[in-house]
Amino acid sequence: MNSTVQKDQFYDSFIKNFISVVFSLIINYINGTFVLVFCKSSVFYSDPRYILYTHLVINDMIMLSISVGLQVTTYAVGPFSLSVCCVVLFVTVIVTKNSPLNLACMAIERYIAICKPLHHPQICTVRRTYMLIWFIWILSAVPAFSDIFITLSTRTESFFSTAVLCHMVIIRNTWQHVVNDTVSNVVYLLFVWITLIVTYFKVLSAANAASADRVSARKGRNTILLHGGQLLLCMMSYITPLLSTVLVDLFPQSRTTILFILFLFSNVLPRLLSPLIYGLRDKQFAERVKVYFCCKKTQIIRVT
Repeated sequence: MNSTVQKDQFYDSFIKNFISVVFSLIINYINGTFVLVFCKSSVFYSDPRYILYTHLVINDMIMLSISVGLQVTTYAVGPFSLSVCCVVLFVTVIVTKNSPLNLACMAIERYIAICKPLHHPQICTVRRTYMLIWFIWILSAVPAFSDIFITLSTRTESFFSTAVLCHMVIIRNTWQHVVNDTVSNVVYLLFVWITLIVTYFKVLSAANAASADRVSARKGRNTILLHGGQLLLCMMSYITPLLSTVLVDLFPQSRTTILFILFLFSNVLPRLLSPLIYGLRDKQFAERVKVYFCCKKTQIIRVT
């Protein structure tokens, strides 16, 4: 009887890890293709819009790799060094904060391009775009460094020599961590939402102006709306703990299944949206991606 239960548990964990790994490989392959297309064309890496977009894609790839890697490691290895776990969670906090901030910057860039087209080349330069990306990482690192400081000040030295399951709830479970998370999330998301709303209505007013390029304004407005939709999905990671608590209380027998499904919808599948929303909507990107895949198919046919 015990062996049957263990086999079932092993089978369930294997299936869940297999699904996560397959999804992550497919999504990272698609995202990696867009990054490769970006790197191979000067049209893209000299345009601030595409630089910010590619940064978002790379950030998604890092986030997805860490999330799935942690899941597989937790199942396969179990508890491991807390010091290593803290480093991994430190990077996780940063890349999680990066996404909404990057979306806000992309919305501002579209606003400048549509509402201030004459000033766009002077304001949105390649150099300033890379400086902005550095600034995004610095801003995102502030809550992460705060977490480290709180952990160092509230934990004993022996705590860091223990082996634990690497999870946010286990490492960051003090009230100081809760306050730090809440404040940083509210401040960052409030800033991003205000940015998206303001830029949307600015672009909307530009679309109604006779002097504006209405087609460009309409595309910009739709892009900002998509930013908002993607931001809602980014917020899934913030409401997932509450949602999981409620669902697990209602269906305690399906705890692992509920957590796995929420993990897929909050951490894995949203990483596919960046290339689908922005890459395939952009004609230049879509054409070059098609050329890339067509060339690969041609090479495979020639080899065979």
